[in-house]
Amino acid sequence: MSIFGKDDQAIQKFAETLPIPEFPQCSFSKSKPLASAKIAIVTTAALHQDGAGFELGDSDYHYETLSRSARNLKLGHHSVNFDRGGFAADINVVYPIDRLEEMLSSGSIGAVADTHYSFAGNQSASVSEIRLDSGPHCAQQMLNEHVDVVLLTGT
Repeated sequence: MSIFGKDDQAIQKFAETLPIPEFPQCSFSKSKPLASAKIAIVTTAALHQDGAGFELGDSDYHYETLSRSARNLKLGHHSVNFDRGGFAADINVVYPIDRLEEMLSSGSIGAVADTHYSFAGNQSASVSEIRLDSGPHCAQQMLNEHVDVVLLTGT
C-alpha cells in the first residue's frame, strides 16, 4: 500500500494494459548552448487564465497560450486527491517562469520566450489527438518564435 491507500500492484497492472505509442522515426537535434538559447515552458498542469480553461475528462486536447508576463494563472487539475498547496504558495512549482527570468538575468540562458503553453495532463489512452493535432500545432508556434529549448513541467 502507498501513502494514499492506493494499491501499487493494481496501479501497475492497470499501467501494463495501457498502449505505448510507437513512433516510427524519432528526430534528434542538438540545441545551441543554454547561454544563447531561447527557452519556453510547456506544462501539463492545465494552467489557464480567467475565462479560459479545460474541460473535465480526457477529451480536451487543446492548449492554452500563456504570456511571459502572466502570473494570474489558475491550476486546472481538478482531482480532489491533488494537493494544490505548492502551487498556491508559489506558481513556480509547476510554471517556473520567475526562475527562467532569474536565469536570463544571470546570463545562464539567452532568452525567455514571450509565449508559453499549457496542456491538460489527462489525455486519451492513445494520445492521438495531441500527437497529431494540438502537439504539432504548438510545436510550430514555438518554431515560429524561434524557441530553442522546451522546459516540460507537470503537476
